[in-house]
Amino acid sequence: MEQFYYDNKIVKKFIYATILFGVVGMLVGLTLAVMYLFPNMTDGISWLSYGRLRPLHTNAVIFAFVGNAFFAGMYYSLQRLLKARMFSDFLSNLHFWGWQLIIVAAAITLPLGYTSSKEYAELEWPIDIAIALIWVVMGINMIGTMLRRRERHLYVAIWFYIATFVTVAVLHIFNNIEIPVSGLKSYSVYAGVQDALVQWWYGHNAVAFFLTTPFLGLMYYFIPKVANRPVYSYRLSIIHFWSLIFIYIWAGPHHLLYSALPNWAQNLGVAFSVMLIAPSWGGMINGLLTLRGAWDKVRVEPVLKFFVVAITGYGMATFEGPMLSFKNVNAIAHYTDWIVAHVHVGALAWNGFMSFGIIYWLIPRMTKSQLFSTKLANFHFWIGTLGIILYTVPMYVAGFQQASMWKQFNPDGTLTYGNFLETVTAIMPLYWMRAIGGTFYLIGMLTLVYNIIMTVKAGSTIEDELAQAPALQTIKSGRISGEKFHSWLERKPIQLSILATIAILIGGIIQIVPTIMVKSNIPTISSVKPYTPLELEGRDLYIREGCVGCHSQSVRPFRSEVERYGPQAKAGEFVYDHPFLWGSKRTGPDLQRVGGKYNDNWHFNHMWNPQSTSAGSIMPGYKWLFDNKPLDISLIEKKMKVMVTLGVPYSEAEVANAQKTLRNQALTIEKSLENDPDYVKSYEESRKKAAAKGEKFVPMNEREIVALIAYIQRLGTDIKVKETSK
Repeated sequence: MEQFYYDNKIVKKFIYATILFGVVGMLVGLTLAVMYLFPNMTDGISWLSYGRLRPLHTNAVIFAFVGNAFFAGMYYSLQRLLKARMFSDFLSNLHFWGWQLIIVAAAITLPLGYTSSKEYAELEWPIDIAIALIWVVMGINMIGTMLRRRERHLYVAIWFYIATFVTVAVLHIFNNIEIPVSGLKSYSVYAGVQDALVQWWYGHNAVAFFLTTPFLGLMYYFIPKVANRPVYSYRLSIIHFWSLIFIYIWAGPHHLLYSALPNWAQNLGVAFSVMLIAPSWGGMINGLLTLRGAWDKVRVEPVLKFFVVAITGYGMATFEGPMLSFKNVNAIAHYTDWIVAHVHVGALAWNGFMSFGIIYWLIPRMTKSQLFSTKLANFHFWIGTLGIILYTVPMYVAGFQQASMWKQFNPDGTLTYGNFLETVTAIMPLYWMRAIGGTFYLIGMLTLVYNIIMTVKAGSTIEDELAQAPALQTIKSGRISGEKFHSWLERKPIQLSILATIAILIGGIIQIVPTIMVKSNIPTISSVKPYTPLELEGRDLYIREGCVGCHSQSVRPFRSEVERYGPQAKAGEFVYDHPFLWGSKRTGPDLQRVGGKYNDNWHFNHMWNPQSTSAGSIMPGYKWLFDNKPLDISLIEKKMKVMVTLGVPYSEAEVANAQKTLRNQALTIEKSLENDPDYVKSYEESRKKAAAKGEKFVPMNEREIVALIAYIQRLGTDIKVKETSK
């Protein structure tokens, strides 16, 4: 027998980080929910605006809260399943501190407006590189531990950890291929339809392989451990694993149904999404039936209560996902709050409750004590469950109401609710209920914080745990007589990793390569031209302010949308869009064809005070765009050169004259603004105020708001009539 120590200190660090960032992520989420009710609560504070805080919330919950919870559970379970200390204490600590620094970098850069705008992948290129490096550190530590294990058999949880490592690495690298413009600015190498496909190949599978497969691994370890029951069916776990990782990777295009994505890619996404329900529910059934004979324990053990609701939430979300991939259902749900409800069932129930259960179980064991208060843990369970219900049910109702109002026509063929704001004001009571539900969930999280603090105070200091196991005996590398293939594979971590990688690459290659490599799949349109320098700067401001979080730029082929927004979106319209900005939620109307719909003064006033032009709007003002400071155009030539590298046909003369062209267009917009007497009056007041402060006065044509107006006024103007593709 060999004696060794399990590293509990690294588990402790990740648990504490999970709790800290759980509170932060949920607090930011609740703040965003309240912003729907009071849109100008942070009026004039750029880094506290909705558009900048939304990606901070999603990144904090996904990568900080859920990510740290996975790492804590993985480091604890992996050592015990392999009967070995982690391969390297240095790598363990490098993983921990590196990941926390990445989170801090995200918390600083996102509110400051440094974003790529790609959902769940908003962080800019230096942070993307850091994520890749730290992820590799984790993988080396994990694989290294497997190679020096004292337990020959690789338990099912480890398969899911391996699949998580290899798939997230592939997804992250391919989605974040970008060309830097500066230290915190880059452009995606993909454009338009291609970028959309790669992004949602990543986006859907980030949910699959960062929020699902790692937690399935945790489920397969902690539920049998807490319930003291064997996994219901090991054979089912094998089927669950391989079918899930193979099918999941194909399903990304179901986020782009009725878009400009080629139909063959959309249909592939639908087909595999529908198939996905089988392995997903196989895993749910395996988890729940593991508790057979332990239901009396479930009634009294809060940890198991959290696990039961978590698995049920997983089952609900993974049933709903395939249903949402049906085109007739997607036509109703997409861009509505139904999707918000769907993702929060997964995040709050599946990821949140699994994390809470693991924390409540691990801390008492590592501190060699009892949980401070079982009553408080039960209170957390019930108020958290109520919070999930009060959050998601109103959002489902809001989604149905939005869809029905958007699509409703009068007998004369006109839209019943032609003003988009009518659909916004109608669901405001439901937004109040969502905020209440989020408050309840946060109260539960704060209850956990108090309970864990008191447990740690009463217990022993968390130290490394002494263990012993016989050394692993060497046997021939081939299959033993009578040994089945999978049994052989379960003692071969490298081979298992290679096969898992092949399984996830097949779908990605078949879907993405034809779209990127075959140019005829994305036909061009002769009237579509590159953005002018001023419009390009305005587009970057649109990205910086997170406008894509509330506005889509993709008109679907429905009568209601064509009537409301204009002709259906065409693939050729987006060939110069690096990145694409199709969006995934319509809190406000689609903007693909908004150019020319309103004059420059309307946009000027709308951005200063949206309620002045649109009574009842829940859009916040963007007053910092009007500040007496010049638009930074120092990088415009470099931006255009990068675009040329990416295939945008700017000539050398256009790049050389970029600043002159930009200023001429800006002067034209400023002149149009002078048609409004109120603008002239406020402009003179601004000049006097600057003089009184001794500041240099910046003409309006040099301010950020003019660039944003230029971009918005460009949208859709390339296609005023039906064009013939060439």
